[in-house]
Amino acid sequence: MRFHIDELEVLFPYPRIYPEQYAYMSDLKKTIDRGGHCVLEMPSGTGKTISLLSLIVAYQQAQPEKRQLIYCSHLTRIGTMSEIEKALAELRSLMHYRTEQLGYQEEFRGLGLTSRKNLCLHPSVRREKDGNVVDARCRSLTAGFVKERKERGDDVELCEYHENLDKLEPHNLIPPGVWTFDDLTRYSEEQKQCPYFTARRMIAERVSKELSKDCIVVFDEAHNIDNVCIESLSIDITADSLRKASKGADNLETEITRLKETDAQKLQDEYDKLVEGLRGADEARDEDAFMSNPTLPDDLLQEAVPGNIRRAEHFIAFLKRFIEYMKTRQKVLHSFAETPPSFLTHLKELTFIERKPLRFCAERLTSLVRTLELTNIEDYRALQDIATFATLVATYDTGFELIFEPYEVEGALMANPRTHFACLDAAIAIKPVFDRFSSVIITSGTISPLEMYPRMLGFSALITESYTMSLARKSFLPLIVSKGSDQKVITSGFEKRSDPDVVRNYGALLTEFCKLTPDGIVVFFPSYLYMESTISNWQGSGILDAIWKYKLILVETPDSQETSLALETYRTACNNGRGAVLLSVARGKVSEGVDFDHQYGRTVLCIGVPFQYTESRILKARLRFMRETYHIRDQDFLSFDAMRHAAQCLGRVLRGKEDYGIMLMADKRFTKKRNQLPKWIAQALPEADINLSVDQAVAVAKAFLRDMSKPYALKLQEGVSVWDMKDLKKHQAEQQEAEIMELQEQAELQAQKERQRQRYLEEDDEFEMDVGDEDAMMQLDV
Repeated sequence: MRFHIDELEVLFPYPRIYPEQYAYMSDLKKTIDRGGHCVLEMPSGTGKTISLLSLIVAYQQAQPEKRQLIYCSHLTRIGTMSEIEKALAELRSLMHYRTEQLGYQEEFRGLGLTSRKNLCLHPSVRREKDGNVVDARCRSLTAGFVKERKERGDDVELCEYHENLDKLEPHNLIPPGVWTFDDLTRYSEEQKQCPYFTARRMIAERVSKELSKDCIVVFDEAHNIDNVCIESLSIDITADSLRKASKGADNLETEITRLKETDAQKLQDEYDKLVEGLRGADEARDEDAFMSNPTLPDDLLQEAVPGNIRRAEHFIAFLKRFIEYMKTRQKVLHSFAETPPSFLTHLKELTFIERKPLRFCAERLTSLVRTLELTNIEDYRALQDIATFATLVATYDTGFELIFEPYEVEGALMANPRTHFACLDAAIAIKPVFDRFSSVIITSGTISPLEMYPRMLGFSALITESYTMSLARKSFLPLIVSKGSDQKVITSGFEKRSDPDVVRNYGALLTEFCKLTPDGIVVFFPSYLYMESTISNWQGSGILDAIWKYKLILVETPDSQETSLALETYRTACNNGRGAVLLSVARGKVSEGVDFDHQYGRTVLCIGVPFQYTESRILKARLRFMRETYHIRDQDFLSFDAMRHAAQCLGRVLRGKEDYGIMLMADKRFTKKRNQLPKWIAQALPEADINLSVDQAVAVAKAFLRDMSKPYALKLQEGVSVWDMKDLKKHQAEQQEAEIMELQEQAELQAQKERQRQRYLEEDDEFEMDVGDEDAMMQLDV
């Protein structure tokens, strides 16, 4: 389809478009036109990604200066294609369609970047399963100093694929076009060049060096963006990590002594660079860099590194002193928390360590490891964590809290002390993005309530919109089950979750739906602990045996490989007609990354509301911070967080308008929280379906599945849930007419106000006194 949104021509690579897709693109254009940010919720399975790409690519190509698109999403998903891979595939089909329609090929490059582990071609390195090991081995084959040693005649191995890149022009390592990860890997294998560094260098050459304020930044699947921001700046330090850090410091000390004896000039050159400041030292950092350091303020980069940590041996002694201090701080009998300023004050009193050198620790360690030309980077990960912690605790006064705990879990008998350096303010990590770029788009299929994100992330949104799903017939059935067939309330609330009646009613609900649901059922529990206890109770009461008669039973575990195997078996059972039940956890890997479209998910069951563990000290600290800083009440945030994860679970079952499924919310508390569900789910939930018993839910579901089994002509969707060009033009004409009427009403209202103002002025003139009247009044007064 080719159509216009205002003056912008959009090429959409499908013959029909959904009404919500057009509304979504219209709001995107308004946001980009006005140079602002937005939060948009598009129903699952309604083509959010292709709508977004079609509008933004059209916008890019229509502008004389080509605005760059930075698309960020989940990098990996269990057992399925990554979101970025799917976006690249959509972009490739879009550009192919544009070429067909325009008659010429536009100058365009689309590249994605993922980890070395996903792209490596080296025969021995690619066999490694641990991403950190792959990174370390890759660096040992590609680092600049390794190449220098090879040129000096040392017997070291280099990566052939990486070496071949140096023979090509850095800005033209790959032809124009859109490259998925599979395409990039195949091309690189044919050309014998490294796909990871091909993408990385191209992005650095053509994008990173030219990033302007006009770039359009998209965060897709952004329902957890605040948690991602917080995790990026949070660190956990255990007793074991401190021991490993001490060992790493000793190893560095040995390496420094060795280098002094063989090539002391290298250490002197590093010292001279550090005198100039971090920015000068940072110029040498390129793809050899291995440590992801926290973002440093510009004023810090301009400063010279403090004298007491410029010398390598002085810096190691400094780190050792800091590590020993941390060991003493972990010798606690009770949990307690303190702020970064309080921590730094105590640190200075006991060790005389100043704040300023701590701020430079992360970059100083990176510089030292690069100077020493170390390849076994994995041995220094714990030391890197300590250096990063030192930099963060000395950089930020607010938005963070240190929590010291003597035990790993509450009630443990064996001491295993740990220190949580917890980021409490999600806005800290993402603030540079909002400050730097004029248009940032936060979008997802389940991101309600929308108004919470601008408050938590500290930005102002021009548009916050949740779109409904236009349907010619009701293809998904949300139900709230609040009681069992015995009329007893069901809930996963702490007081009643272990009640035998509640556990039995949950089992009865699942058993009944296993009888009537074809193919696959996905069940989400609030936590692994509750899932394990419930399964154990079901096993003892014979409920699992009853379920087994109808479906195969599979369980998600914290182990990724086990979960991938369970998913593969689940899909096989759904394909061969046996059917299966997948027992999984909200906030787990399955809820965040796997689609259960068509036969893989005809029913999704949320057992309980997935609240966080409210006794967590980290959560309590974050709630207190948001209450004091952003005036967000504890219960508001907890409810918001639980419902967005519940919506994420429910959205797994529906991946298109031709799909159908049942969404079961089994907890009394859902009846009071339905207004926090995404708009497209809430509008499909009538009053009659919000307080059902198990047998009532079964009756409603049977009627729904009976309707879904009837033949349905796709042409009945035309003009209702899907538009052709004629329907779109009709809608645009109606929209223009409505806009004209609105403008006329506004003009009439303005004219009415002007007439009233004129009338008031005329009335004032009638009552004004002339000079004679004033003299007469004065005489009367006398």
